[in-house]
Amino acid sequence: MARPATEAELADLIRGATGPLSIRGGNTRGMATEGEPLQTDGLHGIRLYEPGALTLVAGAGTPIADIDTILGEKGQRLAFEPMDHRALMSTAGTPTIGGIAAANISGPRRIQTGAARDHMLGIRFVNGAGDIVRNGGRVMKNVTGYDLVKLIAGSHGTLGVLTEISLKVQAIPEAEATLVLRGQPMHDALADLTRAMGTPCDVSGAAWLSPEATGGPAERRIRIEGMSGSVDYRVKKLTDLLGADDIHRGPDSAALWREVRDVTPFAGQDGAVWRISTRPTVAAGICETLARTGLEMRTIADWSGGLLWLMTPDKGDAGAAAIRAQVEAHGGHATLIRAGAATRARVPVFHPQHPALDKLAAGLRTRFDPRSILNPGLMETS
Repeated sequence: MARPATEAELADLIRGATGPLSIRGGNTRGMATEGEPLQTDGLHGIRLYEPGALTLVAGAGTPIADIDTILGEKGQRLAFEPMDHRALMSTAGTPTIGGIAAANISGPRRIQTGAARDHMLGIRFVNGAGDIVRNGGRVMKNVTGYDLVKLIAGSHGTLGVLTEISLKVQAIPEAEATLVLRGQPMHDALADLTRAMGTPCDVSGAAWLSPEATGGPAERRIRIEGMSGSVDYRVKKLTDLLGADDIHRGPDSAALWREVRDVTPFAGQDGAVWRISTRPTVAAGICETLARTGLEMRTIADWSGGLLWLMTPDKGDAGAAAIRAQVEAHGGHATLIRAGAATRARVPVFHPQHPALDKLAAGLRTRFDPRSILNPGLMETS
């Protein structure tokens, strides 16, 4: 296993590679490809932190826990609430900022603050030819020509190996509270979540968990964050509008959102797990149609229904044909996050793309990785 400690060493290693490289950060998502393992956790460390400018620069191999610690000491945090895959995937690795950035991992707060890529000011990476590339800035957004930050975020290491990420961070709010209403069917719950998002209450979390996911009644959850007085005022407004069975505050509220963020209701249970990105207005219809086909599933709807997590039986195609047909009809994409080896052998991880997009993606991979050695085949959709 190769484990470069510097960017220059990584560039030399990639230039000298004679076969495929399997890029690995913290090894938490279970998506390793065939090839010589290339571990990036040696590229670690905080390179720059300016709390007053809400800016942090870290090596790609820096553990998220280290970043959380240094930010927490100054009352700050990563705004995009990155998911920790370890419970869901039954892995024992260490989440790193490079892995989060490469996969554009964004949690429940995305509905308020945006995705991981929206907080990336700049990056450094090594492409498949061994060239060191820098794009963006360290303190302010400074992009000339192509915005490679947006391109690399979500490319899963197929266009280049990240070495450094510059990030905007945010202050931790003084208070948070979550309204919980139990027993609502999905259609009614998502309608409530959409109504909440349409108010001036600045909702930072909006999720629904099916009875199969909670092991009890379904739950609708709405999170509010900010100054204590403001949180109290907005909680009252939303309670008057939508009702609430319980209101959880502080650490109790945070625990509810870690559960949603990390999809822990599906952890340690048999089944394939799908991540579906779609429009909140069609999410309930997609699930209702899938239920009518006889597909067994447990559901967590985040982002007011814009993000669906489904757990289905891990047999046959794990519901791939039905799920992707529905997503195709309504818009969006379905990614197979977890499944056994037999299912993975017959079902592509990523949603099939339109031929024109496939051609464009292939062209980008050829441009950035002319020898096709970086995680080859990982993002193929057929």
